[in-house]
Amino acid sequence: MKLSHLDDSGRARMVDVGGKPETERTAVAEGQVRMSQEAYEQIAAHAVVKGDVLAVAEVAGVLAAKRTGELIPLCHPLGLDLAAVEARLAPALPGVRVTATAKVTGRTGVEMEALTAVSVALLTVYDMVKAVDRQMVIEGIRLVSKTGGTRGDWRRSDP
Repeated sequence: MKLSHLDDSGRARMVDVGGKPETERTAVAEGQVRMSQEAYEQIAAHAVVKGDVLAVAEVAGVLAAKRTGELIPLCHPLGLDLAAVEARLAPALPGVRVTATAKVTGRTGVEMEALTAVSVALLTVYDMVKAVDRQMVIEGIRLVSKTGGTRGDWRRSDP
């Protein structure tokens, strides 16, 4: 399988999507951050000095999705139709799980936007809670599903 971001000489390039049809495309990504019980309880009690951790993480994720083309060198800048981020408490970890959905009508997919949204939302949780727990672990950032485009729909097969 040939990598689309490499030219015939093996040099990195931005893919020319000009000839592709515009279709509605969506992508969903997820990830989590594990933390100490103390840090988890402070988030749950809205006792973190920096503010509402989940709300700030969600906004940070949306902002990141919108700026993905500036952060990932060969990624096309997209005018997103939707960037939605949900950060929720996960008592079994303990920690926070983040899910992001990105949607566009365009010539290229939005997987990177969804993944970037999750990554930055999780980093925001870490930043806001690091005074309580510097041993937090960000993990499991992955694409869950995508729709649209020339390759069609895809859904992760593992849980």
